[in-house]
Amino acid sequence: MKNRIWRQLIAVVAGNLIYLVVEPHLPARGQHQLYKVDFGLVVDFWICLVCYGLVRML
Repeated sequence: MKNRIWRQLIAVVAGNLIYLVVEPHLPARGQHQLYKVDFGLVVDFWICLVCYGLVRML
């Protein structure tokens, strides 16, 4: 269980860092607006999900 929590933490932090770097280059629809549920959250979620898959493979 401890390993799973660390993997999830690494994936979320790495995914959010990647999203913050990529966000200015995304179209307006892909950029997250504060305090709103929008397509930017979906993009951020998918990046974190991909990072989690990569962390699990390692």
